[in-house]
Amino acid sequence: MYLVEKMSILQCSRIISHINNLHTSKITTGRFNKILIANRGEIACRVIKTAKRLGIQTVAVYSNVDKDSLHVEQADEAYYIGPAPPSQSYLRQDKIISIAKKSKCQAIHPGYGFLSENAEFAEFCQKENIIFIGPPANAIKNMGIKSTSKNIMTKAGIPVIAGYHGKDQSNEILLLKAKKIGFPLMIKAICGGGGKGMRIVLKESEFIEALECAKIECENAFNDSAILLEQYINNPRHIEIQVFADKHGNIVHLFERDCSIQRRYQKIIEEAPAPGISANLRSDLGTIAIKVAKTVGYIGAGTVEFIMDCNTNNFYFMEMNTRLQVEHPITELITGLDLVEWQLRIAAGEELPLKQAQINFKGHAFEARIYAENPRKNFLPGAGKLSYMRIPDIKNKSIRVETGVREKDQISVHYDPLIAKLIVWGRDREEALNILKSKLNNFNIAGIDTNIEFIKDLCSHSNFRQGEVHTGFIEEHYQKLFRKLQMPTHIAAQAALALIFYENRYSLQSSFTTVDPFNPFATEIGLRLNHTLMRTFCFKVYDDDIKVEVKYIEPEIYSMRINQIGPWRKITGLLKEKENSLELCTEIDETITKARIIKIHDKLHLFTKDHEWQFNISPTKFLHNITNNQIKLNPYRALSPIPGFIEKLCVEKGDTVKIGDALLVINAMKMEHIVRASTNGTVESILCSIGDNVPKDKLLIKLTESIS
Repeated sequence: MYLVEKMSILQCSRIISHINNLHTSKITTGRFNKILIANRGEIACRVIKTAKRLGIQTVAVYSNVDKDSLHVEQADEAYYIGPAPPSQSYLRQDKIISIAKKSKCQAIHPGYGFLSENAEFAEFCQKENIIFIGPPANAIKNMGIKSTSKNIMTKAGIPVIAGYHGKDQSNEILLLKAKKIGFPLMIKAICGGGGKGMRIVLKESEFIEALECAKIECENAFNDSAILLEQYINNPRHIEIQVFADKHGNIVHLFERDCSIQRRYQKIIEEAPAPGISANLRSDLGTIAIKVAKTVGYIGAGTVEFIMDCNTNNFYFMEMNTRLQVEHPITELITGLDLVEWQLRIAAGEELPLKQAQINFKGHAFEARIYAENPRKNFLPGAGKLSYMRIPDIKNKSIRVETGVREKDQISVHYDPLIAKLIVWGRDREEALNILKSKLNNFNIAGIDTNIEFIKDLCSHSNFRQGEVHTGFIEEHYQKLFRKLQMPTHIAAQAALALIFYENRYSLQSSFTTVDPFNPFATEIGLRLNHTLMRTFCFKVYDDDIKVEVKYIEPEIYSMRINQIGPWRKITGLLKEKENSLELCTEIDETITKARIIKIHDKLHLFTKDHEWQFNISPTKFLHNITNNQIKLNPYRALSPIPGFIEKLCVEKGDTVKIGDALLVINAMKMEHIVRASTNGTVESILCSIGDNVPKDKLLIKLTESIS
């Protein structure tokens, strides 16, 4: 987490005496030694990490769907707080306070989201003599209502973008004010954030419709339909300054972050420092941010957000987030400081660890937010099981992966679809960007859609690499970022070879006894097959149908042709287990390539050195014939096709099933296989339970013929 060893000698000498002792000691004031974290997911895990290092015990809370979650596992204690919906669990102030008192916590860290910017909760904590690890309630109130904050800043002489922040919310007045501001303009929710209720209105004729939609969204999200209007700056940048203030009147800033790359008004990639910011502009931004914090009597960690005109570099106060930000790790990597530790120390009554002149930054850092979403379907968020997850190697403190989930965990429909954050540091922006892209190639997830490939494309875009960022970047470069993908023919050949090896390793047939050790088609399947056997694999890749014809030549050597076009090509390959994954090594046209593979249900994932390819698999004639042979043996007996453990039972005794219905799911070597009904029938008996380890060929379920 810390980069002191990478800093200059001068910088080290300035801060080492201030930090080293703090990093190895407990909170010195003794005001608290146990905290409750009123949150979940990666931020809860992040707070736990620093608290443990400082010798502070942690208490987690969890909803019914989070009982087995990572933050619960990592905390010293954990308490059930309610059903999955946040309104019945993580937003229940009374339950959180009750648990904090029951567990004898002296303080509560709210993380971000949920109650982190709730002034009522901060007051509740104070009333119950519990330290709220955040700013005073009055600062949250003043900054939490955008119209109030803008009025306060205007009076204080802070540059604020032109707009309307009044109480009269009638459509007539709002339209009148919109005309005065001029189009295009922005409609924003007065309360809350996250892009909810935000609309860009290009012309007057679109205003009323956009206004009505924004009000409905605001009401649903924040229980308050009030909005404000702002002048719209074409292609603005989103620049924010990290500030810290203690209870002794000290305030510092920790430089800026650029958060301009957004979709649905939410951030995807953040970086620090912001590209193209001069030393003078950086100083001006920091000075104004400190003035904002002083104006509202701020204490703790806060982020002052500005909109900056790309053409003029003029910047305007937008809002202040009275909490820790999701993107705080990039500030940590360039400064070598632990911002959560600073929060804890300030809340405990200590002074800021450093003065402004002692705070420096070095190098460049990026954070990529990895979401469960489908960028090619308008970034539609998803939910489901993380069937397979491999994160990049973390061999030094300049690379971090922060997550609240593990392989096999569920991404719930009830919460934010964030899976993880990948944070990297480099000596300059180019090096950091290269490291980010390289590590993204090693971030492999299957089971649900993610935005990893989209982030790679962003990192490769020439304008982004040159630092030409603004909030409309994705829309401006949409065609290039979402170009139609053309799959190289050698990738299709790799997929076919992967399936062959996959079948050999995890046989779908278990009843035959004849084995030909020289035929890779029959090594584990046990069939004696003709060496001239020809197979055809049918794939669906995005919207394209791919047909791969395969001829067996000799062990590990094949000849393939794609879509009946071009010559037959010689393919050799080898499958091996590496780092708890399967790696396919192939040689095509004297070129050797490697790829991780994972097959989940009817989808094959091929993770190459720079791209993930997904193949929807159609049943091959070969598999169809094998399955038919097994069915003829006894279609009413479901056997274990592979050794593994029972992950899920899909039926109960007495259920009626049809051909192809799922009976159960077996997991082996982190791979799932669905055992399906081979005939219509009724479940007579289930001879296994969830969690059972079963050998190959074990009888799992018996069916009987349905009586019509």
